[in-house]
Amino acid sequence: MLRALLLLMALATLPAPAIAQDRAAIERQFRTWLEQTIWPRARAGGVSRATFDSAFSGVRLNWDLPDLVPPGSAPRTPKTQRQSEFGAPAKYFSAGNLNAATSTGRTMARRHAATLSRVERTTGVPGRIVLGIWGRESAYGRAAIPHNAFQVLGTKGFMSTRAPYFTDELIAALQIAQAGHAPGAAMKSSWAGALGQPQFMPSNFLKYAADGDGDGRADIWRSEADTIASIATYLARHGWIAGRDWGFEVNVPPQVSCTLEGPDQGRRIAEWEAMGIARVSGRPFPAHERRGQGFLLMPAGRHGPAFIVTPNFYVLKDYNMSDLYALFVGHVGDRIQFGSGDFQGRWGNVGRMYRSDIAAMQRALIGMGHDVGGADGLPGFKTRRSIGRWQEASGHPATCFPTPAMTSALSR
Repeated sequence: MLRALLLLMALATLPAPAIAQDRAAIERQFRTWLEQTIWPRARAGGVSRATFDSAFSGVRLNWDLPDLVPPGSAPRTPKTQRQSEFGAPAKYFSAGNLNAATSTGRTMARRHAATLSRVERTTGVPGRIVLGIWGRESAYGRAAIPHNAFQVLGTKGFMSTRAPYFTDELIAALQIAQAGHAPGAAMKSSWAGALGQPQFMPSNFLKYAADGDGDGRADIWRSEADTIASIATYLARHGWIAGRDWGFEVNVPPQVSCTLEGPDQGRRIAEWEAMGIARVSGRPFPAHERRGQGFLLMPAGRHGPAFIVTPNFYVLKDYNMSDLYALFVGHVGDRIQFGSGDFQGRWGNVGRMYRSDIAAMQRALIGMGHDVGGADGLPGFKTRRSIGRWQEASGHPATCFPTPAMTSALSR
């Protein structure tokens, strides 16, 4: 281990042949890890040696994956953001993204009307929401899913910032292969290890994959009906409330602080309304929604659209832990079914800071006693409202979103 550590410390200054030699040493550690750590767990989980050997035949570490921590090195916040869900909102909600998801979604709504209706009756999840997720995850099954799932999960289980999580997912992927759920050569995944048209992590496949076409199998790779049923089953089991919407775009008056954002600061929608918050459409909130709990959501602080969301919004976030993702799904669903237009609020020029700079800002706020949800470089609601509280404590209006100018101000 000491020898590997010294080799890694010198990696940046070594010539190319030496770098290759160092990676070769880590590849050998990877094979040892597979044999000594993964194989015993896989065998205990019902995986045969033949399945195990087939899964890892020719598999080597993928050094291009994000958030890797090779043996002997220390984890660090990446400088850039590779996940589009946490990037610039305006780009995420571009006309191209929205129009493609909407137009194909309407085609799928017509093609699968009976399945969507049946699934909504049994799960309570609206068909438009299922379509929104399906479109975002795999472009309704049309997106290329290029990676070898065992290589991705093996690499990240061996050397990533969330190694235990990905190790568990690797075992689940082996169990999927053992049971023969996936058709031949179908164990392809995203760079994070997600599978099939719904982009389920392997453990979620084992828990939530459902048979939507009545053939006795749950095939999220080839069956569109099974994909629809599986997405709806996931949301239903995560607490989707039948009859409630996901949320509403609103105007937030200046006297309502953006620091009130968050799923832990909910109140009845009628109370938000009494504070001066109103729907941008000019229509009143539905009567049954006014009685229910709502939450203020300002994903770009004062630099973008604002929303009152319901508990169902956070069920969407269970599918992918991103405010922009959940907004995209709900918004595309509304466009598919109701013909809704763009958000009335406009996204400012935000979301372009380096993750490493935001992480430094978060560490400074933590030092002041704020709960930012962790110094991960991702500006979630806890970071946004902590920035707003710091701004208000400093005598400035709260905008609740990180900007480059704040980096130096927070480090003073």
